[in-house]
Amino acid sequence: MDFASEADRVYANGAFIPGADGFVPRWRAEAAAYRGRARAQLGLGYGPGARRRFDLFAPEGAPRGLMVFVHGGYWMAFDREDWSHLAAGAVARGWACAVPSYTLAPEARISAMTDEVAAAVRAAADLVPGPVVVAGHSAGGHLAARMACEDVQSRGGPKVARVVPISPIADLRPLMATEMNATLRLDDAEAVAQSPALLRPRAGVQAHVWVGGQERPAFLWQARLLSEEWNCPWTVDAGRHHFDVMDGLTDPGSPLMDACLGGL
Repeated sequence: MDFASEADRVYANGAFIPGADGFVPRWRAEAAAYRGRARAQLGLGYGPGARRRFDLFAPEGAPRGLMVFVHGGYWMAFDREDWSHLAAGAVARGWACAVPSYTLAPEARISAMTDEVAAAVRAAADLVPGPVVVAGHSAGGHLAARMACEDVQSRGGPKVARVVPISPIADLRPLMATEMNATLRLDDAEAVAQSPALLRPRAGVQAHVWVGGQERPAFLWQARLLSEEWNCPWTVDAGRHHFDVMDGLTDPGSPLMDACLGGL
């Protein structure tokens, strides 16, 4: 496999996962099937623009609280409709679950995506009483972690009880050496300002970092870095890689769902 640089190789995922090409069609089929049978409000707006929308999935009866799932895709790919099925575990536990879209690069910078996700969480929380948990995968794990940071909270960010970054990118600076930065347009100032591992979480926000045991070494390092800097627990999910590490969100009894919602 040829890569433009060692940095590109380090942050490549699909090239090292057997059958990687089959995951996106599977996700989309499972998401569509779940939307077809779920109790949901689809396409709720949280601001102007086609991508400032979220889907809200509801349990039977009054929800115990709200979980928000933020999708990944290196801030450049995917939409909320690709991930609807990941609401299933929370809904089965009696929680509502919001799945937002957000404006992608190059149209938006990562700093703007942080603000959009904060607005989406606030809008969903206005509709659902109770505690708020934000989980996210990969780039979405980065955005989930940002929801706990003091700077977001000081700008009127959503008051979250817990964040669960799944395989997050917690330090953005290494990505500046990758080809994808031609699209992301990270510079030194933004990379530092938007890296959760270089920031402080708001006092009282719980965090639990989750990562697959078969992830690329860079993602294991990123997860451990965040857990160490934030002095929070991290779980290495044995046998899981970057494309199946979030599958536990579909199972209400999974250890990942316990990390998200247990004790709340």
